[in-house]
Amino acid sequence: MIKFISKTVLLSVFASFSMLKSQSVKEILNKSGSFRKDTAFSIKSDLKETYLPVTIIKGKQKGAVFTIVAGIHGYEYPPIIAVQELLKEIQPENVKGSLIIIPVANVESFQKRTPFINPLDQKNLNTAFPGSENGTPTDQIAHIITKEIISNSTLFLDIHGGDANEDLLPFVCYYDRKDMPENTMKAHELSVKSGIEYVVSYPYTLSPTEPAKYAFKEATQQGITALSIEAGKLGAVQRDNVNLIKRAVYNMLENSGNYTMKIPKNMHQKSTILLNHQDYIRVPDDGIFYSDLKSGDHVKKNQILGYITNGFGDKKHDIISKTNGIILYKVGTPPVNKGETLFCIGYN
Repeated sequence: MIKFISKTVLLSVFASFSMLKSQSVKEILNKSGSFRKDTAFSIKSDLKETYLPVTIIKGKQKGAVFTIVAGIHGYEYPPIIAVQELLKEIQPENVKGSLIIIPVANVESFQKRTPFINPLDQKNLNTAFPGSENGTPTDQIAHIITKEIISNSTLFLDIHGGDANEDLLPFVCYYDRKDMPENTMKAHELSVKSGIEYVVSYPYTLSPTEPAKYAFKEATQQGITALSIEAGKLGAVQRDNVNLIKRAVYNMLENSGNYTMKIPKNMHQKSTILLNHQDYIRVPDDGIFYSDLKSGDHVKKNQILGYITNGFGDKKHDIISKTNGIILYKVGTPPVNKGETLFCIGYN
């Protein structure tokens, strides 16, 4: 069930939001003039209630609709803090077209400090798309983003980072959809223009009827130019990663024509490194993980990356690389569970 929350609840959960009377995102985008509109969608299911905050910034001139989403995982703090700062900095008079910004997609996960899942229903929003109008809170949030946000977007950017246990190398990524080469080329261009050194291209094999699971994959499936930034790690706020995200977003907005102010260029920007293959190493068994390696380290085929012990300290498994590449992300804390992604190694 989807509806806008009452003024009393709205003020209590997000005091800075203005009241919106049953207007869809499309209706707001169709309004004339230059403005900023803050609002929230109410989500109710089996007496559990939450909300989805949305900001729309519209410029005077017509142009693309660029969507920015943070906090699909509420424990990934650098994206959330970066978007909070962008909300303060970006003014309608400097925007061409429109921006749709979701500052925290998973409010309950953020407020309750819950890695990966929404504590209301124990579901992972990052695997819930396209969602369901009548499902649990996570299903409904995914449905609103799918129907209200993605469908009204020209460009879609989903910003993530390393969750509580993830050591992660900053990178920007997109899906290589062969049947829509123009979208793929634009996503690649935006990735390169972001200024982030590592660009990752994922294969795209979805049929039109398969659930996309991920937000920016759902946008890709809908035929929208979509990409994702990954920056931040281990459930903490790193100022350098907040700044990296902000600079990347401004660079993308300038490239897309959505931002009219000139962005100072980084004179020391490194050359882009494209990684278009990934090797995922899964945890073979529950235990305690040891490794001296970190994200960004280069590894070689057949190299021992670490090992897993049982609770008595007895070694159970060596973890061995199957390829030459660079560690995009890895488990950065001792406990590991069977089936989890232990390492993601990118290579070309």
